[in-house]
Amino acid sequence: MLIRKVFVFILIVVSGFAAVNAQDDDPIKVDSSLVRLNIGVVDQRGRPITSLDKSSFSLYEDGVKQEISSFVAAPAPFSVVMLLDMSGSTKSFRQNIQLSASRFLDALGPDDRVAVVEFYSKVNLLNDFTANRRDAFHSISVANGAGETDLYRALLFSLEKLSKEGNRRKAIVVLTDGVDTDEQNSDRKLLSKLTDEQIPSALKPETSETLNRILSRSDAQGVTIYPLALPTGDPARLADPTPRQIAMFKAARTRLKLFADHTGGTLNTINRLDEMAALYAIVAADLRTLYTVEYQPTNEKRDGKWRAIKVEVSQPDLISRTRQGYFAR
Repeated sequence: MLIRKVFVFILIVVSGFAAVNAQDDDPIKVDSSLVRLNIGVVDQRGRPITSLDKSSFSLYEDGVKQEISSFVAAPAPFSVVMLLDMSGSTKSFRQNIQLSASRFLDALGPDDRVAVVEFYSKVNLLNDFTANRRDAFHSISVANGAGETDLYRALLFSLEKLSKEGNRRKAIVVLTDGVDTDEQNSDRKLLSKLTDEQIPSALKPETSETLNRILSRSDAQGVTIYPLALPTGDPARLADPTPRQIAMFKAARTRLKLFADHTGGTLNTINRLDEMAALYAIVAADLRTLYTVEYQPTNEKRDGKWRAIKVEVSQPDLISRTRQGYFAR
């Protein structure tokens, strides 16, 4: 009897360590065997097309046709994380942010669920996923902060929250200048060893370890990321910049575009603060026109290699947009 109790105790301890280690390595648990795509379709004039059915789409992975196992037509509900940059660089136009973000809520569907997250040197969940617009409006109105920009940790936090939203369609809408403090510090360290002549081509934004971790986790859940890029992160607006500053800001803006392009979203550049509300509304409208499809890849190898995705629409005059592929991990 004593031996049996000891054995059970050991099993519990080992299981506990395994659970902790799994949580530390990757807190997001999804069915990685399925690939999920959010697909936007427009006509030649850019008008969204929402009347297509499953038979209108053909999917290819590395040139091999795939069978669509699940199809959800627009406008099915989304779970959306609103990420608000409350770092020091946004302090002078907080009222613009609050009014514009509120317009985004107005444009969502009644069954869309929204979580509001602020980030600066901290990442704070202001409200968990809810369809109650009053709670979300209040969260936007009290968002506040200062200091550094913990953008990438906020994106990872948002993906973890979305992983608990089950099989719903998922998106992140992030308002930011794109200049993550830790990533910029890494860029600065690399550039400090170089001459001015070497700097323009030295940074390779796509090689960022954290960026690729975010993309991998968004792949696993089929999350579409929409960055709204604030003018404070525009390298062309820097006052009397050094070559190193230009290179770092260009890399940060390129990484925002990689988030959008890789996940099937769009990078919306805010040139003037009075454009912010309109761009938020455009993103909300885009979400309501997306189709969602899933397929089981015929290539079952989880070898970490890149798999290119191509979507074709049966009507040749229509244009589709989705993520470009994924790493088979």
